[in-house]
Amino acid sequence: MANLTDTVFASSEAATLQRHAAATLAEQLAAQFAARIRNRLLPPGSRLPSVRDCARRYGLSTQTVVAAYDRLQALGLVEARAQRGYFVRATEEALAPSIARRGAAQTEVAAPMMPPTHATALVRGMFHQMGAGAAVALRGAPGSGVLPAPWLESPALGSALRRIARANELEQASLHYGHPQGDLALREALSRQLAGLSLQAPPQQILTTNGASQALDLVLRALTRPGDAVLVESPGWAMQFAQMAHHGLKLLPVPRGADGPDLDILDQLARAHAPRLFICVSVLHNPTGQSLSAASAHRVLQLAQRYGFQVVEDDVYAALAETSSPRMSVLDQLEHTIYLSGFSKILAPGWRVGFVAAAPGIIDRLIDQKLLAVLTTPTLSERALAHVLGQGQLRRTTQQVRDRLDAARARAVRWAEKAGCRFVTPPRGLLGWVDTGVDTATLAQRLLDAGYLLAPGHLFDPQQQPSTRMRINFTQTQDEAFWRAYAAARG
Repeated sequence: MANLTDTVFASSEAATLQRHAAATLAEQLAAQFAARIRNRLLPPGSRLPSVRDCARRYGLSTQTVVAAYDRLQALGLVEARAQRGYFVRATEEALAPSIARRGAAQTEVAAPMMPPTHATALVRGMFHQMGAGAAVALRGAPGSGVLPAPWLESPALGSALRRIARANELEQASLHYGHPQGDLALREALSRQLAGLSLQAPPQQILTTNGASQALDLVLRALTRPGDAVLVESPGWAMQFAQMAHHGLKLLPVPRGADGPDLDILDQLARAHAPRLFICVSVLHNPTGQSLSAASAHRVLQLAQRYGFQVVEDDVYAALAETSSPRMSVLDQLEHTIYLSGFSKILAPGWRVGFVAAAPGIIDRLIDQKLLAVLTTPTLSERALAHVLGQGQLRRTTQQVRDRLDAARARAVRWAEKAGCRFVTPPRGLLGWVDTGVDTATLAQRLLDAGYLLAPGHLFDPQQQPSTRMRINFTQTQDEAFWRAYAAARG
């Protein structure tokens, strides 16, 4: 995390301390920082504001701030380092990746293992609404990667569940274990859906999962071992970096451009390190929003065949993209590719239904890993989703969301550019990749005080380098109040 010593906070944004409350000001301030630390909004290793800056920010005496920091030390949440300040203490969870990589060869191109808590800070914030008396009441999550819940409201899911109940399938779906590979009706529906993309994947080559995140986790468990090299895109999705770090893998960053990965660097890294996998996004890349060109897709597949690695294609934003967009799995028909996707971005986030399509031998290995991890996935939600897909309701919902997203994106782009943001890549899909001109880790801390959760650029860098870039969600940046807070925090 970026050093917060140089961060200058506007005192008007620190309006959460009550001078006539039962708790002392030191106790209130300590409680605010403790909440952030426990919710991973301040990950291990983060530096707290200096005593002087914190006192100026909250309008307190330095003695009050020292008392609050001492209280945090007594709770075991922070540690004082001589001549350097106060830092969030590292936990066993944060240290696990460094322990896992001991003895592994270090190379100039290998990214350092990232503590998972650095990546999960953003996700924890998106899910966690702090209650009364907490440090921050979240007003919005402009850095999130999902559509607003009201956009996803649809009678289709409830109707599907009622249909299952009327058809006397409820008992079978609820009182018995489902098939480890996933409900057959859903796998048949997924097979038909993939055929619409020109990807031929029969039901026996599809495995259902608890979301696309579990799909990737199963792939990593089945096909890699600690110390293996894995190619990743830079920028890319922080949670995936954290998953790989947790498995003790050596990350090889490949710069991502408008048309796809830097093919020369991909070639060099593959030749030098014999990677097992290349984790990538072909369509509506996270965070840049760009899609792979057909020429780049063909070249990546040639390199995969030459060097013997599998391409893991993450297509979680598939519903928001045109079916004509090139997918490597379609070009390759799952010979050197593994296709991951799910429905959390467009239909039912809470149901956590994802899937993976792959060659038969790989699917067998993934089934074994799924049995060890969760045994099976919920039949009830899978069968209901199969009904929704079979009735064509998802297709209608998707088109409505796309139309609405186009309008929201146009508005958000105007707001962002007016606020001084520069789009690094042309705005497409749900996510925008913008340059703010200032360090976004510091900016994120300032805006957190105003109740807004950002996605600073260092989260999307496998090496966690400081960045002036950030990811914005076009649907979550429609509020003029956010852009006013952004302008004030940016200075």
